Amino acid sequence: MIRVIIVGSKGRMGKALLACVPQHRDLEIVGQVDVGDDLHQVIGQGEVVVDFSAHSATPGIAALCAAQRKAMVIGTTGHSDAARSQISDFKSQIPIVWSPNYSTGVNMIFWLTRKAAEILGPDFDLEIVEMHHRLKKDAPSGTARSLAEILAQVRKQQLEKVARYGRSGIVGARTAAEIGIHSVRGGDVVGDHTVIFAANGERLELTHKASSREAFAHGALRAARWVVKQKPGLYDMMDVLGLK
Repeated sequence: MIRVIIVGSKGRMGKALLACVPQHRDLEIVGQVDVGDDLHQVIGQGEVVVDFSAHSATPGIAALCAAQRKAMVIGTTGHSDAARSQISDFKSQIPIVWSPNYSTGVNMIFWLTRKAAEILGPDFDLEIVEMHHRLKKDAPSGTARSLAEILAQVRKQQLEKVARYGRSGIVGARTAAEIGIHSVRGGDVVGDHTVIFAANGERLELTHKASSREAFAHGALRAARWVVKQKPGLYDMMDVLGLK
């Protein structure tokens, strides 16, 4: 049995993880940690920590995992560049799976987006639209940002220089270089993402819609099973699924 600790156990994803664990017979939950609990008290019992708490908490959790040599799966998003760098530094000590989205379908759209961008070339305008529930705190979503980063990489661009986050007023004609990223919030939408490739006379759209958090939970648990067998390093869900 692989011993798992869930951090953020009372949140929406934490509850989904706990509900899905019984379907993974080789996994055992040995710790449930949320606000007011002390991870130090239970971390010794686990082999892997799955973190779906809050982006502000993740650097400290990663530091403790590194000190205790525990593998880690990170599901929080919205980190600053400084926090991302701080967390990434622990890759020399422990294996970490860090992905903006743990669903198999979303990671397929990552792969398809890269291939489509490579094949279609520079003649297509690139736009991303994402929608999530009204309670989501960060925008754009981590998944949308990853999609934008993939597009920018294919075109050998720096995302910070070409990203256009929404449009308002007289903004002028769209430039060929820009990558549009648009965030919609409302209701209880789990997560919708569409990548649009638009050219004169035709348009290609790649869309993934999540109707339940179970897809993310099963993926994160799959990552937990995988990461405990890896050497120290920084991985993502594409590594877990063998899509690289």
